[in-house]
Amino acid sequence: MADSSKRRHRGRSRKRRPPAGASRPAPSEQGAAASAAPERERVARGPAAEAPAAGERPRPPWYPLPLSELLILVGAIGAVVGLRRGSHGGPVLLAGLAAVMIGTIEVTLREHLAGYRSHALILALLPTIIFHSTVALGVAAFTRVPGWLNVVLVVLDVALFTFLLKLLRARYLDARRERPFAGRR
Repeated sequence: MADSSKRRHRGRSRKRRPPAGASRPAPSEQGAAASAAPERERVARGPAAEAPAAGERPRPPWYPLPLSELLILVGAIGAVVGLRRGSHGGPVLLAGLAAVMIGTIEVTLREHLAGYRSHALILALLPTIIFHSTVALGVAAFTRVPGWLNVVLVVLDVALFTFLLKLLRARYLDARRERPFAGRR
């Protein structure tokens, strides 16, 4: 009895084996066949159907084309050209900075909404800056900006920033929890 309790029972292996009559391919053919099967499946499904792994950056809808990165590169070149032209390069400088900003916001928003990396601070700060600038420039266009308006704007900025930060952080945490299951859909 003591011997039977110490013996370990080995179950059957769950690995599928080829049929007895099938010939086994050579090791070099085996590696090529193994790598070709996933490639055929990937081509059949298309690149957009493939979900990135858990540690990979989320892919944009235009996946093979690095559009955001190209936009950032062209914008950076435009900004440098605009700076080198001095006072005559204003429009080129503004267009370059706008291109860099659009490309950066797109990548930042995509990563945040996919749960890859939290960019809640940046994404909450941008609408706050736009709100503050719009109100300040709108009032300055018609009259001199009173001092009390700046105090009111700072209070509104803090409230807006806090609200957006909590909202974006909650959205990121939801997406982060869903991320491991996204590849299985």
